[in-house]
Amino acid sequence: MPYPTIHTEALLKFIQILDSSFPSGTFTHSFGLEPHAVLGIVKNAKDLKRFLENIIMYQYAKMEFPTVAKVYKYAKSSSLSLLLKLDIQFSSMYCHAFAKAYKTIGENCFSHLKDLKLNKDITKLYFESIKADKTPCSEIVLLSVFAYDLDMCKEDFMLFWSKKNLINIAAASLKISKIKPSEAQQILFLMDDFLREHTKNIDANPSNFNPFFDSIIYMHKNIEPRLFMT
Repeated sequence: MPYPTIHTEALLKFIQILDSSFPSGTFTHSFGLEPHAVLGIVKNAKDLKRFLENIIMYQYAKMEFPTVAKVYKYAKSSSLSLLLKLDIQFSSMYCHAFAKAYKTIGENCFSHLKDLKLNKDITKLYFESIKADKTPCSEIVLLSVFAYDLDMCKEDFMLFWSKKNLINIAAASLKISKIKPSEAQQILFLMDDFLREHTKNIDANPSNFNPFFDSIIYMHKNIEPRLFMT
């Protein structure tokens, strides 16, 4: 079944927000790529493709996508308390470096979104909670709420948000490996069907267990958000 057409206003907003040139200092997180490259786990295009597939299968499909689904559920029922609880839960389930990155990116995005006209009361209440420091303002929760406010369906938002991250990670790989830009582009094109498939039938509850990823991350506890220019 084809995905619903994205509302024009939502499409225009998210093309800007999710573009790597969004005026926020081109601040992105490589999400563990450096230690994988240092250990020789990601050294060529084939390795990068496997790395990105792993992130989709064991991170996004288990953690971020179920979180997005819950944001939409709670927003639809106008439950601010559950939204705030979910935001805290999301941050607490990640290691400190990742939680810090999501919070920093979220706050950065919020600084550009806070003065926009909002359509729904639940979004206004959530934004006020951020201003009052009542929530961590994780990027995925913030942008999910904003997408809901713009009537973008959750499947479209998942695809837009995750493809943006995959592009940023692939761009980072150009700086720390011998992977060619043309190879990275082809890998990203190949990710589309794989990504679309994993936005379907997602788990009901978020889970942060990733057997092929966490062991590497916990070997490098000082991972921080990185600035990459291409």
